[in-house]
Amino acid sequence: MPCGFRRMKSEKEIIKPNRIGWREWVALPGLDIPAIKAKVDTGARTSSLHTFHIESFREKGRDMVKFHIHPLQKRTDIEIICVAPIIDTRIVKDSGGHAEERHVIMTPLRLGKMEWPIEVTLTSRDDMLFRMLLGRTAIIDGHFRVSPGESYVTGKSFITAYKRIIGKRMNS
Repeated sequence: MPCGFRRMKSEKEIIKPNRIGWREWVALPGLDIPAIKAKVDTGARTSSLHTFHIESFREKGRDMVKFHIHPLQKRTDIEIICVAPIIDTRIVKDSGGHAEERHVIMTPLRLGKMEWPIEVTLTSRDDMLFRMLLGRTAIIDGHFRVSPGESYVTGKSFITAYKRIIGKRMNS
């Protein structure tokens, strides 16, 4: 069972779904991304992450991808470089019907106090308001209920992760 998920103690116990808002702060600890604002989109099957300078390569017989990310909107001074194994390459259609070939990676997602692995496609989201889209397969049917009238139900504690980074750069 993934880390953070609760196991039923008896057949009579009912686990209520966790409530999340239409936008949430999440972390991607496997990519060393301490915080990123994600739009929860039940219409999207797979999650996507804003990336640029995407380079695929082979290492020890595995297909890998190196990419850069500005995790905070309108903040190009914070840039994170990530490397991950490619698990697939798929044709993905955006909401406008435009098809694009994208690399797919698997990485842990932390939302509130829960953490579990999700699939993420890599693409440019420069013209989008959110650096990440959290698709329905990541929400995991039965474990989360989206409350469309609410935001940041799981909190904004991840934001403080960048204060250390910004402070170090200002003091350097």
